[in-house]
Amino acid sequence: MSSVQTSIVNPDRKNATNEAIGQGQPARSAQHKNYKGFVAGVFSGISKLSVGHPFDTIKVRLQTSEKVQFKGPLDCLLQTLRHEGVRGLYKGATPPLVGWMFMDSIMLGSLTFYRRILKDNVFSSPSILTISRATSRKFENTNRQVEDSLPTTGHGIAGIMAGGTVSFVAAPVEHIKARLQVQYAADKSKRLYSGPIDCITKIARAHGIRGIYHGLSATLLFRSFFFFWWGSYDLFTRYFSDHTQLSTPSINFWAGGLSAQVFWLTSYPSDVVKQRIMTDPLGGALRDGERRFPRWKDAAKEIWRRDGPRGFWRGFVPCFLRAFPANAFALVAFEGVMRGLPE
Repeated sequence: MSSVQTSIVNPDRKNATNEAIGQGQPARSAQHKNYKGFVAGVFSGISKLSVGHPFDTIKVRLQTSEKVQFKGPLDCLLQTLRHEGVRGLYKGATPPLVGWMFMDSIMLGSLTFYRRILKDNVFSSPSILTISRATSRKFENTNRQVEDSLPTTGHGIAGIMAGGTVSFVAAPVEHIKARLQVQYAADKSKRLYSGPIDCITKIARAHGIRGIYHGLSATLLFRSFFFFWWGSYDLFTRYFSDHTQLSTPSINFWAGGLSAQVFWLTSYPSDVVKQRIMTDPLGGALRDGERRFPRWKDAAKEIWRRDGPRGFWRGFVPCFLRAFPANAFALVAFEGVMRGLPE
């Protein structure tokens, strides 16, 4: 998840930088903000990846390994460092590093677009407006006051729609990343894939574009839980704005980090199933083994059969520990670059 997603797309917070909500903005100003957000998103992605990717590697390995391979997160970390060094923690880092830039741009654009559509066409109706008016309040946007009639539920629904949109970019990125992360051989010559380009080439040659997008449906399901991310982000932002004297960056920091943890608490079991599907052998000409999970429910049933309900929470600790600092530091980087770019 990107920190750009957790930092600037909520139109309820003070000093919002979201250009899509404010109507009547000059085209030149909107284009300028798009440029700044795109550049800042690159640094945000680099920061998030630098802080969060080692946690993600441990999480993926715990999710996809045999139960007896690692005793827990710490054992997985120590074994990885012992056999592969620090570089082993950053396996599969290239695809998400490149992908975050595109995912953040798509997420920002689609989320703000869907919010506007919902605000103008759904929550503007008299009956719904009566319900939402209690949560409606004025917020500052580029030195203007506008009325926001989108309630927390609307932010959550927009999150689901944006999650579905960005999934078409995220699915292949996460697929390639996951396959590289579960290559345990320290000797590169013994690995099936030498790197992301080699992985993409081999999968595409053997299975075409469908092979690259293996796990798309699981990704769409997983990102439907963006409802809880963006709904809780709105709630946290409102609370900190109304009940504390925190500055806007501090509100973004805490609301972004806490809402990221809410998201993972609700979505983690679906992520475990997604990772099992994405690391499942594709078979055929790729010769990487025999495919075990042709459908989502097959992977879910296997997890339940082997480990029971606890199997859906394997690797949760490093994931949960990663959620706050990765998004918080990424937000600091994003806001800093946004302030530093020329007007």
